[in-house]
Amino acid sequence: MARGKLRIYLGAAPGVGKTYAMLSEAHRRLERGTDCVVAFVEHHGRSRTEVMLHGLEQVPRREIEYRDAAFTEMDVDAVLRRAPAVALVDELAHTNVPGLRNAKRWQDVEELLAAGIDVVSTVNIQHLESLGDVVESITGVRQRETVPDEVVRRADQIELVDMSPEALRRRMAHGNIYKPDKVDAALSNYFRPGNLTALRELALLWVADRVDEYLNEYRSAHRVSKIWGSRERIVVGLTGGPEGRTLIRRAVRLAEKGAGGEVLALYISRSDGLTAASPRELAVQRTLVEDLGGTFHHVVGEDIPAALLDFARGVNATQIVLGVSRRRSWQYVFGPGVGATVARDSGPDLDVHLITHGEVGKGRGLPVARGARLGRSRVVGGWLVGVLGPILLTWLLTSIVPEVGLANDMLLFLSLTVAAALLGGLFPALASAAVGSLLLNWYFTPPVDTLTIADGRNIVAIAVFVGVAVAVASVVDLAARRTHQAARLRAESEILSFLAGNVLRGETSLDALLERVRETFGMESVALLERESDVAPWTCAGSVGPRPCAAPDEADVDVPVGDHMAMALSGRVLPAADRRVLAAFAAQAAVVVDRQRLQQEANQAKELAEGNRIRTALLAAVSHDLRTPLAGIKAAVTSLRSDDVEWSEEDQVELLEAIEDGADRLDHLVGNLLDMSRLQTGTVTPIIRETDLDEVIPMALGGVPEDSVDLDVPESLPMVDVDRGLLERSVANVVENAVKYSLPGERVLVSASAIADRVEIRVVDRGPGVPDKVKDRIFEPFQRHGDAPRGDGDGVGLGLAVARGFAEAVGGTLHAEDTPGGGLTMVLAVRTAPQRQPEQQDASSTAMS
Repeated sequence: MARGKLRIYLGAAPGVGKTYAMLSEAHRRLERGTDCVVAFVEHHGRSRTEVMLHGLEQVPRREIEYRDAAFTEMDVDAVLRRAPAVALVDELAHTNVPGLRNAKRWQDVEELLAAGIDVVSTVNIQHLESLGDVVESITGVRQRETVPDEVVRRADQIELVDMSPEALRRRMAHGNIYKPDKVDAALSNYFRPGNLTALRELALLWVADRVDEYLNEYRSAHRVSKIWGSRERIVVGLTGGPEGRTLIRRAVRLAEKGAGGEVLALYISRSDGLTAASPRELAVQRTLVEDLGGTFHHVVGEDIPAALLDFARGVNATQIVLGVSRRRSWQYVFGPGVGATVARDSGPDLDVHLITHGEVGKGRGLPVARGARLGRSRVVGGWLVGVLGPILLTWLLTSIVPEVGLANDMLLFLSLTVAAALLGGLFPALASAAVGSLLLNWYFTPPVDTLTIADGRNIVAIAVFVGVAVAVASVVDLAARRTHQAARLRAESEILSFLAGNVLRGETSLDALLERVRETFGMESVALLERESDVAPWTCAGSVGPRPCAAPDEADVDVPVGDHMAMALSGRVLPAADRRVLAAFAAQAAVVVDRQRLQQEANQAKELAEGNRIRTALLAAVSHDLRTPLAGIKAAVTSLRSDDVEWSEEDQVELLEAIEDGADRLDHLVGNLLDMSRLQTGTVTPIIRETDLDEVIPMALGGVPEDSVDLDVPESLPMVDVDRGLLERSVANVVENAVKYSLPGERVLVSASAIADRVEIRVVDRGPGVPDKVKDRIFEPFQRHGDAPRGDGDGVGLGLAVARGFAEAVGGTLHAEDTPGGGLTMVLAVRTAPQRQPEQQDASSTAMS
């Protein structure tokens, strides 16, 4: 059975018209005779969307009970039995109610697709898993329901449902998205113009990247090698020279001339690892291109022009930016150069820009080859084989082994030359060739015992022997050098990759990094030193190992990092070849120090900002919420003390009640302020002990009217480990908040149930509820739901903040959920007490008796 096709309508925010567009497509398909059904569509009370459902067959939903509430979800089995050609499934990122076989709706959709059913679905950009952090930084709301990006990317068609922020806000203000009582809060929070603009840009860029993927897949499948200039992509060829910064800036200016331009900086190195590029300069250029919004790429290629053109065509680039060659005039005898070759072979579909710079004609310099560090023992062995080996072989051939012929003698001597090259490198091999040719001439070439050669053919043979010996020695030595270089470069790359990965992920502390340096280079101690100025004394930012150096002058090896920082190592002197990797370690150590300090400064700034915010909010609260009850008390007292008015007994009782109510409100406000102050300063010290909820929850209901709460706390609940007083205050604040926002005549339900190793206390109200985007914000100090009226006696917005603070102080959690059917449910979870062993229980019972 062929897999079904998935079509997704993608939007930047709720209300842009994804569901409406999906239903419109369903009606069009029905008119064409396609068997199309509604598997699950939620209109959320939007009349225009609800009208679009008329005339469409809807598969009955599945009802499921969860926590004493009824929910409806898509019935996957019913849709599979119905087997339509097309199924409409709204809200792809939705989380199913526990109890269904799939946790996520997109998993239900996968079942339908596997059964050969085409699916049309909807999703918002903020629900893509990879964009969770970005969306949270923009809107301040963490999306709990997400869908993996790969699920959406695999869709056969993705259509963007776009709408300008102004139009979306007008639609919101007209009541076409949310109910009127939630419009003001939505417009002032999640649906602010800046939020909507940023989300729209995310959606447009994500879809644009998806279009690029489709285009690349099409070009690859149809083997299209010609460049399609659908978007300006500029490749900058870098050599690692100082002119690279000029080229990058020029390429960025070119990209800015066209909408959506993209800059890709490319550095090509040869496979042998030999390069004249400065690693530090390449790092600077990488940082520059990334800061300017481009990307940096490093590829390996023997033919630089061919590799550059292959890369440009592979990324569908439209332009290449190169610098005019730094070669001197006489060097052009070796070839036209990279720029001229690329311009010649680029073809008509790829523009090449040659940019002049200050380094033109100053010379490139020659690549510096690193010698093969073979070790003293191998070099000595090579010289012994190359010099003494031919002498010993001559003695064997003249004294013990019978004559084997000049050709075989030459092969034996040649084998010693190869062995000398393998052991000691080029120079022992050359010495072996020279000694061997002399011995061959003296002992084995007629006339013997003289350097004269009678037969001209033997002269040619000796010359060939010398040539072959030198050539073989050179090739063997070069292979040995390349093998050593490759092994070393591989080790260096593994070390640097491990180092960079750990540091960028923040997994490496300074001590761990310094210990890694000490182990890698076999040093006794490593210290990172710094000072404030050139004349200030050195101080140690971090060190490992015994007796770390106090100054760079005391170290066996020191590597400067900037102007006022250095890494000092003691134990042995390192060869120059190791300093490149060591410099990378030192640079990363400086990055770690900077990150730690920036993190500390950020934490301090966050604490200061939080303190300032709390102080500002406290002043606002004192100026308003504390004044209101004081004004009421003052007015009542003034009225009672007035001599020109004769108050009746009923009036006096009413005024006294107003004074008492005002005093109670003041006491409640001041108590919450003091509790919040204790939580902010960390002076809350809970006394954890086993507690029965039957003893806590009823006491917490003393501050609300008796007929406003229904209590459902089973006696079979296990004991919990909490501080009884803190838990009581937490429950009391939550219940008071629920009663305050409940609709007239609706009672608040307080229930408790045991789940695994915790007990959940659920406070359920039938009030207006809270949007998902502000559910976490209502627990912050001095935050109140936007629909709450001011001056209604509901305090300064500390009740829920204090409740969560006390819940966390006793090791519990407090979060908000939607009440099915409307309203808000507060869930307070605390740990159950560990079960005592029977022997301990018996022993304690005996002791008490």
